[in-house]
Amino acid sequence: MQLKTARLTGSGSGVVKYDIITALSVMALHSSATLQTTVMRLIAVVTARYNWRTDQLTVPQPDLARMWHVSERTVKRELKRMVGFGLLMCIRPGVRGRVAAYRLNYAELYRNTRQSWSAVGEDFESRMQDLSTPEQAKVVRVDFTAKATPLPVSEKNDLWTAALQELAETDPAHLHNWYMKLALESERDTDVVLRAPSAFVAQFVQTHLASRLVTALERQKGCPVRVEIRS
Repeated sequence: MQLKTARLTGSGSGVVKYDIITALSVMALHSSATLQTTVMRLIAVVTARYNWRTDQLTVPQPDLARMWHVSERTVKRELKRMVGFGLLMCIRPGVRGRVAAYRLNYAELYRNTRQSWSAVGEDFESRMQDLSTPEQAKVVRVDFTAKATPLPVSEKNDLWTAALQELAETDPAHLHNWYMKLALESERDTDVVLRAPSAFVAQFVQTHLASRLVTALERQKGCPVRVEIRS
């Protein structure tokens, strides 16, 4: 299935580009200071230098360093972070003097900014839902007010499985997009380490869902816990 990215040029493309920038901006404002800086730098280079016709970003690192007012070492770190967060994907590495080429990672961009769409307004949320819907996909309406279907708990009453069971009931809207992407890496005394599939998921959960996550784990363990999310 292909996402609806064909409108990046031609009639109506300006609205699509503006909405993408808006989604990134609002998502950043709801995140940590570190992610805000990274996204602001991405928005600056996309606005100034993104080639929407070829759907590529090919800017030499010295130019990025000058634009962002940072060192080339920081540029390398930021580009790596953008790829790790799912904001960009590298489609051609920079080797033998060739400038690396990047592309906006639309599928991840839509998924990672989805939680912030409603903060802009219903019209914006509707446009983004339409833009991010895969071609030929069926529309499925989900009633989050209904009681969530319980998740199976293992015979050993695994801590994380039991916590997911509770989160399925207390916070079903975030269950599949965020909580179920985490995995229990280790548990020792009051320390719990969870593994996230990407730095962005880890950052989002820590910023927006940490208190609910800790509460669910503490209710299962029956004592205060210290939770670390690694990527």
